[in-house]
Amino acid sequence: MLTVDYNLLEVKPGQRVLDAGCGAGRHSFEFFRHGAELFALDYSPEEVKKVMYSLVGASAEDKAAGGSWQTVCGDVHNLPFESGFFDRIICSEVCEHVHEDTRVLKEFARIMKPRGRIAITVPTYLTEWAYGKLSPLYFTNPGGHVRKFIPRELASKLEYAGFKVYAIRFAHGYHSAWWLLRCIFGLEDAKHPISAAYQWVLVKAIYSQTMSRLEGFFNYLTPKSIIFYAWKP
Repeated sequence: MLTVDYNLLEVKPGQRVLDAGCGAGRHSFEFFRHGAELFALDYSPEEVKKVMYSLVGASAEDKAAGGSWQTVCGDVHNLPFESGFFDRIICSEVCEHVHEDTRVLKEFARIMKPRGRIAITVPTYLTEWAYGKLSPLYFTNPGGHVRKFIPRELASKLEYAGFKVYAIRFAHGYHSAWWLLRCIFGLEDAKHPISAAYQWVLVKAIYSQTMSRLEGFFNYLTPKSIIFYAWKP
């Protein structure tokens, strides 16, 4: 389940790429499948291990693409890379967790090569507002979200950090309802029958071409995520 469009980001074999805040590695694995030189970074050692295991277990077909990979435990506020190191960066669903988001964006600009490209994804303002109203726990759980982004605000911060936004897209139209149900029936109860039933539908949708195509409509009607694509002059 990818949030970023790799064609719009223009990912190519041999590029040096960073998945910043990689989590379990969904974008990292796709970078690898594109034949890139991947660096998968996360603050959590447990998440880094998950990425490592998935890449070690990659199929022979995926490995034949010629990609390489490294996993790194690190902090997006102080990235352990030299300036101008990367061709492409993805930072998916991370900036809403950090207090010093401008500092993080400046770090991305520092380590990006001239003419390099970045994709930043965050939850939409409307969904975050609704979830916060329905469940006080949504913004008070340790490690949870600490901010909501108005699109114009994030675009301005990217410009201030040294990037030029060239495209904006939306994604995960089906997931907005799932988090809505979670907030209604209790974030701490992921196995509530109604939430669990909708999660079953989500899993089926991922493997259905028809449902995946239909989600393109809901991505603009009820998007869960907004994606900013930018480049460094």
